[in-house]
Amino acid sequence: MEVYFDNSATTRVDDNVIEVIEKVMREDYGNPSSKHMKGLDSETYLRNARESLAGILKVSEKEIIFTSGGTESNNMAIIGAALANQRKGKHIVTTCFEHASVSEPLKYLEKYICKDGESFRVTYLPVDRNGHISLSDLRNAMTPDTILVTIMMVNNEIGALQDIAGIGKLIKDMNPECVFHVDAIQAFAKYSIFPKKMNIDLLSVSSHKFHGPKGMGFLYKNEKIRINPLILGGGQQKGMRSGTDNVPGAAGMRQAAENAYKNLSDITAGLTELKDYMTEGLEKYADEISTTPEGRAGSCYIKLNSRKGNESAPHIVSAVFFPVKSEVMLHALEERGVYVSSGSACSSNKPGLSGTLEAIGLSAREADCTLRFSFCRYNTREEADYALEQIRICYGMLRKFTSH
Repeated sequence: MEVYFDNSATTRVDDNVIEVIEKVMREDYGNPSSKHMKGLDSETYLRNARESLAGILKVSEKEIIFTSGGTESNNMAIIGAALANQRKGKHIVTTCFEHASVSEPLKYLEKYICKDGESFRVTYLPVDRNGHISLSDLRNAMTPDTILVTIMMVNNEIGALQDIAGIGKLIKDMNPECVFHVDAIQAFAKYSIFPKKMNIDLLSVSSHKFHGPKGMGFLYKNEKIRINPLILGGGQQKGMRSGTDNVPGAAGMRQAAENAYKNLSDITAGLTELKDYMTEGLEKYADEISTTPEGRAGSCYIKLNSRKGNESAPHIVSAVFFPVKSEVMLHALEERGVYVSSGSACSSNKPGLSGTLEAIGLSAREADCTLRFSFCRYNTREEADYALEQIRICYGMLRKFTSH
C-alpha cells in the first residue's frame, strides 16, 4: 500500500486541472500579449482566472497579481511594501516562526540601506506552546513608524492557526496606514478568507498546495496599497510583474481553486476528521509507550505538537518520536510505502533547528525527532490505519536500537 501524507509539501494535481492545462498547452497556446486571435484566446483564460479567484476572496479582479508561487508572492509583498512605504517609517513586525520565504526577505531588509542611510528594523513576536501570538504583544510592538505587519495564517510545520481577523482589526485600529500581509499558502482552500473584512492588504497563495500546478501562485493586493514591483521588463500585469504570463498555470490554478471552494465545508470537515483520527491513534500509542520502562524513564516518548479539532489547521499533524531521528524514521516509513516529512520541504536543504519547533519550546533533540503528517481530500482512514501500523513497527524497532 502507498500512503502519501506529505500534502503540505505539495499535492497531486486534480484530473480536471491536468485536462485544462493540456488543452491550453495543445490548443490555446498563444501569447496573451499578442493582438491576434490566438493571443486573445489566451488572454481570456487569464481574465477568467482573475475573476474566479477574486470571486472566491470577494475582491476585485484587478487586485489579483499572478506570480510563480508562494515564495515570489511573499517576496513581492514584503520587499515591495517596505520599499514603497519607507518614507512613512522603517519598522516591521512579524513572528519568530515564519516560513523562510518571509523570514529571509526580512533579513534582507534588515541589511538594506535606504536612501537616508538607515535600514529597516524588524520586531519578532514570540508564540506560545500552540504557536499563537499574543495580541497584547503585537499591540506593544507596534510604533508610529510601523509600516508593515506580516503574519502567516497557518503555520506550515505544526498547523497553528492565527486569529487573522483579530490581528487585522488591531493593526488598523492602531494605524490605518500600516500594511498587513498574510502568508495564506497553507490556509487557502482550507478556509474562507475575505481580505476586505479581515483588514488584509496583501495575501500570498500558492497553487500546488491545493491540487493545482507547481510554479504558479498569486498575490492579492488591495488597490489602495502601494508596493514596488520586483520584476521589471515587458510591463505585463500593469507593470507589477513583468514576464510572459503563465496561461496554463493560471487556468489550472483557477480550476483547482474552484474544485476546492465548491465543497469547502465538506472538504474541511473531512480533513479535520482524518487529522483527529490520526492524532488519536498517535496519542493512544504514546500512552502505551509511557507505561514501558523506557517510557517511564523518559528515554523514549511520542509528543504531539498539533491540536485536534478547529484549534489548528485541518490537514497537519506534527509529532515528536523521541529519541529516533526524523530522517531515520522518515526513510523507514518510506520503505513501507508511507511518505511523510521531517518539516517544511522548502527548508529541508538547510540543516539546523527548525525555527517553528524551537519557538514552541522543543529542544534541539526533540526537533530532530519530529515528523509532519499532512493530508488532502483524497486521503482515507484506511491509509491512516496503515500509516499508524507502520509507525508502530518502525518506531518500536528503531527506539530500542536508538535508546541503546
